[in-house]
Amino acid sequence: MLLLYILRGVFVLIVAAIAFFHAKNIEALKEYQHAVILLGVTGAFLIIVVDMIWPRKSLRALAGILFGLLAGMLVAYVFSMAVDFVAAVYIAEPEKIKWFGTLQFIKFMVGAVSCYLTISFVMQTKDDFRFVIPYVEFSRQTKGARPFLLDTSVIIDGRIADICQTGIIESEVVVPRFVLQELQTIADSADRLKRKRGRRGLDILNAMQADKNIDLLIRDINFAGDLAGGVDEMLVQAAERTDGRIVTNDYNLNKIAQLRGVEVINVNDLANALKPVFLPGEGLKLKIVKPGEGTGQGVGYLDDGTMVVVEQARNRIGKTVSIVVTSALQTSAGRLVFSKLADEDPGNASRDSSRSNNRSNPRNHRPGRNQ
Repeated sequence: MLLLYILRGVFVLIVAAIAFFHAKNIEALKEYQHAVILLGVTGAFLIIVVDMIWPRKSLRALAGILFGLLAGMLVAYVFSMAVDFVAAVYIAEPEKIKWFGTLQFIKFMVGAVSCYLTISFVMQTKDDFRFVIPYVEFSRQTKGARPFLLDTSVIIDGRIADICQTGIIESEVVVPRFVLQELQTIADSADRLKRKRGRRGLDILNAMQADKNIDLLIRDINFAGDLAGGVDEMLVQAAERTDGRIVTNDYNLNKIAQLRGVEVINVNDLANALKPVFLPGEGLKLKIVKPGEGTGQGVGYLDDGTMVVVEQARNRIGKTVSIVVTSALQTSAGRLVFSKLADEDPGNASRDSSRSNNRSNPRNHRPGRNQ
């Protein structure tokens, strides 16, 4: 940052020196030396002020403007040669002075129009084709940070706000205008549950926008043609146009985007990846809360919501037992852990000892009829 201030100071000094040199050596400016120097220094300060007001600059946008300007100047030069040729053929030599001002006006107007059109064309189509300028590459596969496009479901879910607050996301978080409109429609729904979900999504967006650490943008993205697929289709096309990544927890949207070659970040997959890993043989304490689907199985849940199936624990519902992990299964719905009762569990030990006592105690054997 200090180097930038030094650069600005050197820039002002250089401009002042250039103005002083020309004011001193050009005869017509000698009487206005102080005014010329003041004008040059003022212009330098104005440029610095503009540079400070516009802190976030895009190298791609600047390179697009320069490339469009060069192309426009080339078109204007070719057209000016055509104008001079037509004037040489159809305008007599004595009348050229009369037509000189008109020809110059035509040339300048064509130059301005061609520069504007080429710059506008390059800025609007730089994501649709590839051409290389030194140090800059325009392509659909944008180098560097790519925007995150939020889906309606992930906004209502709310976990994206917590993820952004951790500071690990350095890209722009973009909410397309049509996603915001869908949230507003849900918030105005006659169904109470839908209305509650929609208002929750709007509250989460307001909180993210108020957070200075989150770069949240509401962006209008234009589309061509009929979009019969609704918001999901529009979101996929928006990701294709902006080379962004879709953030969602919608399974169907995830599959559609992958088929179209669009990168998707599923919040559920991210949450599952952050859950602790349990290795076979690892022991832990667990409260059995309900019976399982299999015979004799009991089911409990860890603090992060991971479901644990415990063999031969159906009769331990409501109790906290010691278990040993046997295996883990990762599914689209989450992680599933299979386990068994630990040998050192007191309840298990007492049950095993009572069984052995029943077998060894002769009083527990009913005598046969022949005895």
